[in-house]
Amino acid sequence: MSACGLGTNFGFRIFSIPALASGPRLTCNARPMPLPTQFSGVTVHTKANVYFDGRVVSHTVLLASGEKKTLGLIYPGSYHFGTGAPERMEIVAGACRVTLDGQTAVRDYAAGTSFDVPGKSGFTIEVPAGLCEYICSYLPA
Repeated sequence: MSACGLGTNFGFRIFSIPALASGPRLTCNARPMPLPTQFSGVTVHTKANVYFDGRVVSHTVLLASGEKKTLGLIYPGSYHFGTGAPERMEIVAGACRVTLDGQTAVRDYAAGTSFDVPGKSGFTIEVPAGLCEYICSYLPA
């Protein structure tokens, strides 16, 4: 399962937090950044991607360039997702806490921030209250 975010950092400084010597690296945009409010010229799959009994729901969006994104929302709770390809999760609204597989550090993310997840790994995302809305993009391996 993949919750999959947006593949652009809009020119803001990105920094990395080293994990264990051989573990994944969490890349985070800690400053709020402008987020897209719409995508033009896209194809949207009408069938929803539904996870955890409807507590996480997204729709797949295909851009004219062939890039694939998902737009979704997460209800309060804690959920684990595995990744096939590297992903970037951008938080559009709400807030969440994230722990990458193989790490113990928990990071908080608010609207306008993002985090990257390595391919063939995973992450736990917790939404303490309200809804967390996101854009997920698959990144080049």
